[in-house]
Amino acid sequence: MSAVAMALTDGWIVAKRNLIKIKRIPDLLIFSTIQPIMFVLLFAFVFGGSIQIPGVTYREYLMPGIFVQTVAFGAGITAIGLADDLQKGIVDRFRSLPMSRAAVLVGRTTSDLLNNVFVVIVMSLTGLLVGWRIHTGFGEAAAGFLLLFAFGYAMSWISAVIGLSVKSVEVAQSAGFIWMFPLTFLSNAFVATNTLPSWLQPIADWNPISSVALALRDLWGNASTDPAFRGSGFPADHPIPLAVGWILLILIIFIPWSIAKYRQAASR
Repeated sequence: MSAVAMALTDGWIVAKRNLIKIKRIPDLLIFSTIQPIMFVLLFAFVFGGSIQIPGVTYREYLMPGIFVQTVAFGAGITAIGLADDLQKGIVDRFRSLPMSRAAVLVGRTTSDLLNNVFVVIVMSLTGLLVGWRIHTGFGEAAAGFLLLFAFGYAMSWISAVIGLSVKSVEVAQSAGFIWMFPLTFLSNAFVATNTLPSWLQPIADWNPISSVALALRDLWGNASTDPAFRGSGFPADHPIPLAVGWILLILIIFIPWSIAKYRQAASR
């Protein structure tokens, strides 16, 4: 069996182990689901009446941004899970087994991807209840969800580096989420970037959260008809290829980095 095939096979076994853990501790899944639902309801009903988006309702404009924020925050579970396994000595037990060393990372990121899929399904139903709709065909809708899950998977590898770099679950919980807040709010997830100060607008336009959110709006027919609400330059004109580029760049950088960090952490 090749190294890649072994990593995938062993990774799926580790992923099933992580999913069983969620089944035994349902609080993890409950709280990861409640948070995005709260964001949808708060923004839809508290801010929805005061923010006007030309050509589309604010709730439809909002949902792609909430989806992207949700999978980004959901990736933080990867950091917590890896830090927990390190602290409890689970990683040392895995090292003693005849399994691929990449399996722990592959299994962790895969199980968190599947967790994100469940959360997105719940969010989609919530979005439909508050008035969100997809106005394009099946192909565009499916492409949007695939892009969303690919982005969430890429973000899990960033969290993997964080989880393998800290020494406790408490630190992983803080470090895994605190950087997400400026990343998500300094974007077009909730408001158009043209409402930001002029010096922040280019940063927000090139933000990967903005690229994925705008790509989803285009694929699902939730984008504003006013060009000013798209941002400016290349990110506004080519959100889909830019979103794919961000995903590939994150994977290229953070998969090798995660593997290197895992080797260091496992040898402590």
